[in-house]
Amino acid sequence: MPEQTRYHSVRLDKDRCRGCTNCLQHCPTEAIRVRGGRAHIIDTLCIDCGECIRICDYHAKVAVTDTLEDIRRFKYRIALPAPTLYGQFRGLRKPEYVLEALKQVGFDDVFEVARGADVVTRAIRERLRDKSIPRPVISSACPAVVRLIQVRFPELLEHVIDIRQPMEVAASIARGEFCKKNGCKPEEVGCFFITPCPAKMTAIRRPLGQEKSELDGAISMMEIYGLLMPHIDKMQSNPDFEPATRYGVAWATSDGEANAVSPERSLSVDGIPNVIRVLEEVENDKLRDLEYLEGNACIGGCVGGALVFENNYVAKAAIRQMVSAMPQQHPDASVPVSMLTKYPVKNDRPFEPSAALRLDENLVVALQKMNRMNQILERLPGYDCGSCGSPTCKAFAEDIVRGFVKSEMDCVHLMKNKLRIMAQDMVTLAQSTIDLGGNHHESE
Repeated sequence: MPEQTRYHSVRLDKDRCRGCTNCLQHCPTEAIRVRGGRAHIIDTLCIDCGECIRICDYHAKVAVTDTLEDIRRFKYRIALPAPTLYGQFRGLRKPEYVLEALKQVGFDDVFEVARGADVVTRAIRERLRDKSIPRPVISSACPAVVRLIQVRFPELLEHVIDIRQPMEVAASIARGEFCKKNGCKPEEVGCFFITPCPAKMTAIRRPLGQEKSELDGAISMMEIYGLLMPHIDKMQSNPDFEPATRYGVAWATSDGEANAVSPERSLSVDGIPNVIRVLEEVENDKLRDLEYLEGNACIGGCVGGALVFENNYVAKAAIRQMVSAMPQQHPDASVPVSMLTKYPVKNDRPFEPSAALRLDENLVVALQKMNRMNQILERLPGYDCGSCGSPTCKAFAEDIVRGFVKSEMDCVHLMKNKLRIMAQDMVTLAQSTIDLGGNHHESE
């Protein structure tokens, strides 16, 4: 198997892996193989969605993020909490209690990513005026979904909105405002996202649509939750707090973005298998009347991320309860259009398709490999059982063509059939020998 060469937050703990095939069946891009009794992750196919982390009974899949020690390399540190963080604390009345608590654990300032979502909402609504963008326009907020499109649906990349993720916009504003207020240099300030999922961490190290991320790292929500808990109940309201709108906070849950951007002709889909089915509909040109598509890799939206503490349904209910008590003001009214030019909100590079599914750079060779793969596939049983260490028979045939597997006999069903035939041949040969021996005695 090829070694991992790109940065990925999702990693394999080889000491814990038992070589079961559970993760094979759940990986949406078929990025996992089991060889030599251990799982392997193909880095060009992995989208860091975290599905393998959720379903691994042995906790052999982990997400690597930054720690609070990492923020100390900067003179000034800003925390950028995803609105999902609010849903981790049951009975939380005001977001500012969480923001103030973050200052107690080592941050000099805090900036709501929900405010970044407000700016992104306004930017997307302005961008949707351009009717040349193919419909439905697809959200770029979930990096796992964008990478899924790059790998499995590259022809749909032209549908993906060219607006930055809320965490990136929030980081630009946070650093700019902090430097202006405190008279410091941008390089002295570290911006750290409080993340609910590994895909966001990977997006910081390997940006999507940007040459360089505005963020300096990401800290797992799971890690910081326990540190914040002792401080939450002691917090007081901050009179200088500039809250995000209810629409920005609602981005934490599925349909929050769609309701803010295009409430009448939008569709919100959560869970990777469901996102794949809807993208297939878009690919087949069956949803052309749809204006906007919000796709979330996690069930319930970001509240269902692999790095959250609270149950996603409980967190979603908590966010909705908090949002219901907030003013009705829409980002169109709260975000001046000047913000869209004052800070970078558009991508500075296009989304590129992934070459992971190409069998070869040379078209002729690729066609030859495709023909060989189809020939192998015809000989395979089609059970997609995963016993060979590949997720499906098609993936197994592809692994043979790519040289990841040496023989078709790694398929237990083909091997069993071959052994049965060999056993029958041995019985036939033995019977023939007996018959020949008997005939020889008779002739004497």
